[in-house]
Amino acid sequence: MYASQREAANDLDRHGQLLRISREVDPDLEMAEIHRRVFAKGGPAILFENVKGSPFQALSNMYGTKERTDFLFRKTLPKVKKVVELKADPANLAKSPLRYTGAPFTALSALPRKHLRPAIKYGQTTIDQLPLVKSWPMDGGAFVTAPQVCTLPPGSKQVMQTNIGMYRIQLTGNDYVTNKEIGLHYQLHRGIGNHHVDYLKSDEPFRCSIFVGGPPSHAFSAIMPLPEGLSEMTFAGMLAGRRFGYAWDRDWLLSADADFVITGTIRKQGMMPEGPFGDHLGYYSLQHPFPVMDVETVWHRKDPIWQFTVVGRPPAEDSQFGYLIHQIVKDLTPGEFPGIKQINAVDEAGVHPLLLAIGSERYMPFREDEQMLVPEEIITQANRIIGSGQTSLAKYCIIANHADDPNLDADDQPDFFRHVLERYNPERDLHFQTHTTIDTLDYSGAGWNSGSKLIWACRGKKRRNLASEVPEYFTLPEGFANPQIVAPGIVAVEGPAVPGADPDPARLAEFPAGPPEDKELFATAATRSRSDMKRIASADLGAAAGAVLEGGIGLIVVCDDANFMAEDFSNFIWAAFTRSNPSHDVFGLDTFVEHKHWGCRGPVIIDARVKPWHAPGLVADPEVARKVDQLVAEGVLDY
Repeated sequence: MYASQREAANDLDRHGQLLRISREVDPDLEMAEIHRRVFAKGGPAILFENVKGSPFQALSNMYGTKERTDFLFRKTLPKVKKVVELKADPANLAKSPLRYTGAPFTALSALPRKHLRPAIKYGQTTIDQLPLVKSWPMDGGAFVTAPQVCTLPPGSKQVMQTNIGMYRIQLTGNDYVTNKEIGLHYQLHRGIGNHHVDYLKSDEPFRCSIFVGGPPSHAFSAIMPLPEGLSEMTFAGMLAGRRFGYAWDRDWLLSADADFVITGTIRKQGMMPEGPFGDHLGYYSLQHPFPVMDVETVWHRKDPIWQFTVVGRPPAEDSQFGYLIHQIVKDLTPGEFPGIKQINAVDEAGVHPLLLAIGSERYMPFREDEQMLVPEEIITQANRIIGSGQTSLAKYCIIANHADDPNLDADDQPDFFRHVLERYNPERDLHFQTHTTIDTLDYSGAGWNSGSKLIWACRGKKRRNLASEVPEYFTLPEGFANPQIVAPGIVAVEGPAVPGADPDPARLAEFPAGPPEDKELFATAATRSRSDMKRIASADLGAAAGAVLEGGIGLIVVCDDANFMAEDFSNFIWAAFTRSNPSHDVFGLDTFVEHKHWGCRGPVIIDARVKPWHAPGLVADPEVARKVDQLVAEGVLDY
């Protein structure tokens, strides 16, 4: 396959999947706006041949469609899948030996290879000469959005012990000294954090290398959820169909085939403000203290291309990474999570806020009494999911039983919700975990990284028919209005605006870490929002709580704009699950607590209104948007 990013770009060009823009384009917002326009239309990869302020070209949207992602890995993906199949079940080799004859050769490409004359050492540059891409108006500066951050444990030069992860890198802005300091955004459950802990116990400098570009498999491997102890280099080699090339610059490890490598030393102590950054949940990740790297050298190969992507409310280009991960690891799911048939970390919700799963009930299958068929093993399976690795960041885990509908598909979100809402019993099927960790980028919780989780399980036969229209009897208490059907059984209702809630991202210009933590404002907002929800949860909606549920309303979402919710199912998924914290924002009609178990006798109600502690949503700069409109009118973006 491809030996370089340039080779991959040329191949896309030959197949009509590359848009070349020769006109000078500003990396400050303009390139990102162009990217968003092209991506939204399912367009090609984009090669910016004339980047303002930089001698280097830049490439984005390489993975922008499922079809293009499949194309890039068309020769190697089937082979990698077979290796994964064997890992999932080695007995497959005995069952179908001819199918796996090429597996040993694929595995050979997993071994990294040392280069004595690596392409990456062609030349050196400085940070300020790179394409300094800024994606959203209130971003704190320019960021590397597709980095491969490589570290080794103290005292090791064993390349198989590397950790390579994709953590955003801030190149400019805030208090960083240009060309000398850059910021690293570590997230929870990332291997680099383990290395940092090890270096705190060591006298050795914490050296780090940041790769940008290289064969398409390299960036993808940096986000691949691999088992602890398995190097991303091995996977990158298999998916590239050629061994991962590496070299050394003194004590820094270099990717021989990368387009750029930034080397430096991470400060063990002392952090600096990093962010804000428009992130993949569709909101700004606010400014917080994060580790700093002192820059040593910026290497580049001959004729390099700066790879970047633009994240924002999903779907975005990085959504295709999730698609590719699913293609590769779906056969591993039963081994990693026994009894689980399928998992969907829902991209439209920003991945971690919502996870849909299909499990298996195998406890005492001889029971025939329908009343005894309650969620049992699937709750155990759900707890394993939210207690393991990356899936432990799931905020809502909704799980169904495979035997109730063997054709159920967790990737078909509307149908999955239909299945659950037709069957669940709100008196028993909701299980909360409070005062726990959630995704760093999720500001719906009680504090940074802090929130709650909800396991929502269902098992059994269909209990009710779901309403496809708002029932005539349906009435709302004062302050609530405009009920809209989102999908069968789901009603969006507009509630009173929460005091102090301001979704305007411009506030970040004055308060980059969000609004000042006015305890009085937050307390007032929390009290008012809780009071609002108690009013609707205890209200007579035109029928008794149980009658509302059995009449076909399984879920009510209180929001700021019911028409937006009902316009598209993805709007519902995004707003309902990114703007709510289960312990604080899940209510129900006629609630009770019995033996420390919370339940309700009517439908579940989720408060998905904007709160003052939420991060603001992402809005493009109108002036830049008009500039790109002009480029569209001139045909610059035609392909």
